[in-house]
Amino acid sequence: MSDRPGALLDVLLAGGRRADRLTHVEHLPGRPGQHADWPGWADASLVAGYRSMGVERPWAHQVEAAEAAWSGRHVALATSTGSGKSLAFWLPALTAVRADRAAETLAPGRIESARTRGTVLYLSPTKALAADQVDGLQRLLDASRANDVKVSTCDGDTSFEERKWVQEYADVVLTNPDFLHFALMPNHRRWTRFLRNLRYVVVDEGHSYRGVFGAHVALVLRRLARLSAHYAPAPPAGLSEPRRGMDRPAPDTGSARGLTFVVASATTADPAASAGRLIGVPSEQIVTVDTDTSPAGRKTFALWQPPEVLGYEAAQARAAAANDPAADAALAESLLIDPTAHDELGLTSDPDEPATPGDSPERPRRSATAEAADLLADLTAAGARTLAFTRSRRGAEAVATQTQDHLRVVSPQLARRVAAYRGGYLPEERRALEQALRSGAIRGLATTNALELGVDISGLDAVLIAGWPGTRMSVWQQAGRAGRAGADGLVAFVAREDPLDTYLVHHPEAIFAAPLEATVFDPANPYVLAPHLCAAAAEVPLRQSDLAVFGDPAAVTELLGVLVARGALRRRASGWYWTHAQSAAAMTDLRGSGGSPVRVVEAGTGRLLGTVDAASADGSVHDGAVYVHQGVSYVVETLDLRDGIALVARRDVDFGTWSRSVTEIAIHGIRDEQESETPASAGSAPSGDAPTGDATGDGPTAEPAPGDEPSVPRGSAPNDAAHPAIQRWWGPIGWGFGPVEVTSQVVSFQRRRLPDLQILGTEPLDLPEHTLPTTAVWWTVPAEVLEAAGIDAETAPGALHAAEHASIGLLPLLATCDRWDLGGVSTATHVDTEQATVFVYDAYPGGAGFAERGFHLGATWLRATRAAISRCPCTDGCPACVQSPKCGNFNNPLDKAAAVRLLDAVLAYAPA
Repeated sequence: MSDRPGALLDVLLAGGRRADRLTHVEHLPGRPGQHADWPGWADASLVAGYRSMGVERPWAHQVEAAEAAWSGRHVALATSTGSGKSLAFWLPALTAVRADRAAETLAPGRIESARTRGTVLYLSPTKALAADQVDGLQRLLDASRANDVKVSTCDGDTSFEERKWVQEYADVVLTNPDFLHFALMPNHRRWTRFLRNLRYVVVDEGHSYRGVFGAHVALVLRRLARLSAHYAPAPPAGLSEPRRGMDRPAPDTGSARGLTFVVASATTADPAASAGRLIGVPSEQIVTVDTDTSPAGRKTFALWQPPEVLGYEAAQARAAAANDPAADAALAESLLIDPTAHDELGLTSDPDEPATPGDSPERPRRSATAEAADLLADLTAAGARTLAFTRSRRGAEAVATQTQDHLRVVSPQLARRVAAYRGGYLPEERRALEQALRSGAIRGLATTNALELGVDISGLDAVLIAGWPGTRMSVWQQAGRAGRAGADGLVAFVAREDPLDTYLVHHPEAIFAAPLEATVFDPANPYVLAPHLCAAAAEVPLRQSDLAVFGDPAAVTELLGVLVARGALRRRASGWYWTHAQSAAAMTDLRGSGGSPVRVVEAGTGRLLGTVDAASADGSVHDGAVYVHQGVSYVVETLDLRDGIALVARRDVDFGTWSRSVTEIAIHGIRDEQESETPASAGSAPSGDAPTGDATGDGPTAEPAPGDEPSVPRGSAPNDAAHPAIQRWWGPIGWGFGPVEVTSQVVSFQRRRLPDLQILGTEPLDLPEHTLPTTAVWWTVPAEVLEAAGIDAETAPGALHAAEHASIGLLPLLATCDRWDLGGVSTATHVDTEQATVFVYDAYPGGAGFAERGFHLGATWLRATRAAISRCPCTDGCPACVQSPKCGNFNNPLDKAAAVRLLDAVLAYAPA
């Protein structure tokens, strides 16, 4: 048996010259496939179609999931990347549609045949994945000669005429949760035919629905099931009741069976619980299929740490003495900061600032971006088809461009077989790149996590992962791209210059022996639930019998009372009504994208190059910014935020641009809580409120919050930002909860020559501030408590920062959220509190209830935080205690020992 992964690892090692960078190799064994027979109920034409496409017999897990779905059971299908999950849901769904078609054809005059055929809805988190699925589905139908099944995508890009055809004729519709929420359900009367006959709902990539985004999607699915039940026809003779959507077990046969959900996801912890929470049924009603019986090739998984830049001072001196541009460029390239390490909300002073010789670590390491470009070039030259995953769009462009530069010296033709793939490209560009990778026209592709999801890319030899992607689940999703379809593959995780990555490459058990993360979200969160209750009432007035669909009826009734009191809904004897002219769906942006994307347009031709998320446009396509698209550079002439257009001009430049932002975090007015938690021996509390303003001291040191997940409008639930902050005391320790504003603004940018990064100039920018109104919990520590704990001005930033990270990591245990739903700030002196302060805030407008939970369970929360830090066996801090996978300050400074002393000092005043 040939050892292709071993040969490719030798390519990375470069004949031993890079052997010191390899910290560990894990050999993951392959497994044989286990076949099963086609189910007897499966449509014969579909089976023939699959066979003509090379699937002679299905895998056992495919049949197990398909059998459960055909019998009307909800299914959680959690198997690895490339395991053929799509067959498991398309086989029963299409068989049902074709059976209804046959009934209409064979007995057109019979009353029971007069009903409309069943329909299927497929949901994916991205348009690209839906487009990929519809292509594969159409190939199957063509191979099966099953042209009677009408299939179509339908999303925000679908024209009115096409949408009308889908409403009237489509049997299978592929779309995303956003279209359901904003278009289909608010206009459900136009979709009556489709909803009345809805048989199957396939939720693909179910693991991506986590945190507040997951809670929003869970409530969208509950509303969908309610509308389907609303339109369900009366039961035929012999059945006692119509189908009621997802809360009614379906009969094994018959066209009136209930709505069946199939949730397909990556391998996760407890898939039944996650799927049940997503679709709104107890986990006991979910059939879990998580034994992967597809064949898997062997994987060689390498952990890789870029080298220290040895002789750094000497090399710098030689370059300066010789005035050698080439030596200077080589040195600068090795020190380039990984541009994938960025902070989406700009909560660090300069998130994308490149490192230069003057501000590099004492013994700097080569960046993961530069290292990944070298490795990708070598693998491409060796004939390997490779994906290189990066942490950002800018990182993908940088890796692709540097790889092309390396290969151009060897072969210009080879350089053209490397490209970048990221969000913001036009759909036709992405599809062309996907096809080029499948065909082998492209050998090396530098990508963001846009290709982590299930787009069908097979036959890859290797995967590079440049920087820890945040979760083990993501690592295995990305690694699963190597050696798909049972082939062997090579995976290399390249560490960034970051304590988190450094820890992982030297502690392989943290990757290979640790359990996968659970998918965490809470549909009962009132901040998330409230706007969906309004949207549901706008669709069909809410009745008392509907409330159980959305959670505990008593809690839902209480929340409805709040919405009635605020004028959002109107209560009548028959139920709750939405009576406003505006759309209730507009109250919630499922992904919290901050508005429509900014279009990047070439000024001279009017050609649309791509798009940039509204939240990041200020920092990436401001006036004068360099915008790189597939290795071609453009300079932004004008950014028009009102019209959402950035006009650019093609220009070859020898510099890059980095924007600088400033952040202010302000607390709204504070009032003392009447019921104090101060122990009898407590000292006095600080007096007076401080004016609002920016944090001072060391920063602030911030842990960024996501900029691309769902949001909840202010005023949508109790305890929102309209209420003043509350302050309580544990002796001298202050605890606060209430509204805060996180305000960021891009104020300037630098031009830096490439590749030596010499500053060419700094220009101011006049861009608007962006404010995130949310809720936060915070605790303050006066100087005398810090001093008593042995924490001085030098160690305070690291102690506070470490405590902040650990507390964010522990809050999900108490608040049913995800770490990515939270943001944090720590500062040695905050202008509002005039003391050392740690903030943890909800990363969504108006708050989401997580910080409030932390406030009410403060003592329990901090005790758990202290225990997690002190019990961790590491010496200086690791991902299991104080390091964060999303720290905007590169996990620096952190002081584990000082954090324990700090928490001991704070908890000494906590109530028993």
